[in-house]
Amino acid sequence: MPFKPADNPKCPKCGKSVYAAEERVAGGLKWHKMCFKCGLCQKLLDSTNCTEHEGELYCKVCHARKFGPKGYGFGGGAGCLSMDTGDHLKGENAN
Repeated sequence: MPFKPADNPKCPKCGKSVYAAEERVAGGLKWHKMCFKCGLCQKLLDSTNCTEHEGELYCKVCHARKFGPKGYGFGGGAGCLSMDTGDHLKGENAN
């Protein structure tokens, strides 16, 4: 019977085998230490700042920037404050 090496999981980023000494686990997948970085800013990640979205790793800042709430009013600061008193919402019966 010929020698058959153990099947090691493949890194989703580079496709090479991941051995136990160099593995990082996120999203149910095993990654190399040097492949375990943000998909946008390339910052090396750890278990405290890592988020996974559809098989891609992101730091929490880039994940919020790419997949968080968007549009006017999110982080607009004092420039989006309104001085409206709500008079147009009062019905004709409100006396």
